[in-house]
Amino acid sequence: MPTDTETNGLLPTAELLAATSAALPAVDAALASATAALRSRVAPSGRVEAALLESFQDEAHGLAWLATYAEALRQLSAWAGRLEEQGKFGEVEALILQIGFSEYLAQIAGGIPMSQGEMARPAAGMEIPRIDGNTPAARARLAALMQDAAATVGASGLDDELEMIRDQFRRYADEKVRPHAHDWHLNDELIPLEVISDLAGMGVFGLTIPEEFGGFGLSKASMVVVSEELSRGYIGVGSLGTRSEIAAELILVGGTDAQKSEWLPKIASAEILPTAVFTEPNTGSDLGALRTRAVKEGGGYRITGNKTWITHAARAHVMTLLARTDPDSTDWRGLSMFLAEKTPGTDDDPFPTPGMSGSEIAVLGYRGMKEYELGFDGFEVKAENLLGGVEGQGFKQLMQTFESARIQTAARAIGVAQAAMEVGLQYATDRKQFGKPLIAFPRVAGKLAMMAVEIMIARQLTYHSAWQKDHGKRCDLEAGMAKLLGARVAWAAADNALQIHGGNGFALEYQISRLLCDARILNIFEGAAEIQAQVIARRLLDTAN
Repeated sequence: MPTDTETNGLLPTAELLAATSAALPAVDAALASATAALRSRVAPSGRVEAALLESFQDEAHGLAWLATYAEALRQLSAWAGRLEEQGKFGEVEALILQIGFSEYLAQIAGGIPMSQGEMARPAAGMEIPRIDGNTPAARARLAALMQDAAATVGASGLDDELEMIRDQFRRYADEKVRPHAHDWHLNDELIPLEVISDLAGMGVFGLTIPEEFGGFGLSKASMVVVSEELSRGYIGVGSLGTRSEIAAELILVGGTDAQKSEWLPKIASAEILPTAVFTEPNTGSDLGALRTRAVKEGGGYRITGNKTWITHAARAHVMTLLARTDPDSTDWRGLSMFLAEKTPGTDDDPFPTPGMSGSEIAVLGYRGMKEYELGFDGFEVKAENLLGGVEGQGFKQLMQTFESARIQTAARAIGVAQAAMEVGLQYATDRKQFGKPLIAFPRVAGKLAMMAVEIMIARQLTYHSAWQKDHGKRCDLEAGMAKLLGARVAWAAADNALQIHGGNGFALEYQISRLLCDARILNIFEGAAEIQAQVIARRLLDTAN
């Protein structure tokens, strides 16, 4: 009679936990060796030289991915350890741990996919341990167990309070969002104001704003769970709180006391909806090259210039607007942040405020709020709406928000990936070919199993980033890693779920076509994958950090 190990492909628990824990020091050693080798090339004096870093960009970005994998495995191991202590480490969790470690260790040794056509091999020739656990039997067993999963595949590892929050927002997404999301997407409609009102009543817009300013004062971890579940319903709905999160963070870290008292309660209650106005047509990720001007005149400023990729701009009441106040500057030092008030528009007149105009950008996905190009021609902003009351602080203020923004984006990626996995699983269970359901075929089951594994890996890395933020620890590195990996996982899940659908996946009537379009943006906004890898690499290599 075959043993349990032979039938489900699962290693004994004690052996599995020991093997995964023992693998981490070797991965850390490989990372340290690769970092030292590249540092000698790009930072001979201890500080990274930009020209050298660009010359070795492939190696630098490969290093960033190696570091991301190292941290991801560390957090997956920690998750398993906590669950084992709590008596919650069951078969599903063990399979996720085994398959995840087996696959990621193999990729570290043989090549990490940075994208479909780019493979990083920073650990080539180094001693990387192997765990022979990503077997067809293990994947088939996990896929079989996934069919009985009520929510996430595997225990999240979060406490009861956060799981209660998850349940609340999952129910809302299932009842009020998922049934309508595909029509909103196909018709390119704005998310109904009723949904915004519902979310305001549920506290979404003031979730992490301190209670003294009208918010709930909850953790970044709660923000992650809420964003994850709402994005599982529809990324547009999961992203409604993003602009409020960014605006509130900007005001909290850089605003005056008067600005905090004036703006934060209104943001928390959704009395006002903010939008982020940073990017320009010819600058992209190079925010230091912004050209939009803010000229002091009379009792305020006049803004002139152009912005692009501005989300939810027509409905917004206030713009966190980055502009150049020092006309002689050519980099980030001359930039200032403004709380620029505007009148919300209508379908007939989306931008009624004098001094500004806008046109919609048609997009593949990430609809529901709409994207715009904006033009400013003498647009007026009150002097008291200069964030912090001091010019030249805008770029620094914005940098202080990137941790939260990237953690939230990683959470949105997990939500999209979760949705793709669920529709892929449902289709594979219902659709029959050659007399049996698609999930009975090994490669289909394998695709679904790897979705569940990578979603949990990205989830644990994101939760760890939020934990770091909640405990006052610097987490720009971890947040960047969570966003980098989460975006790739979301795209892979959507792409593979569409493949499971076959030709039907290419039909607009199927949800997976929307999820593929929505997943694609995650590798671009809040720092394109290449920029994200560059930032991570610089942090690793620059000894001055």
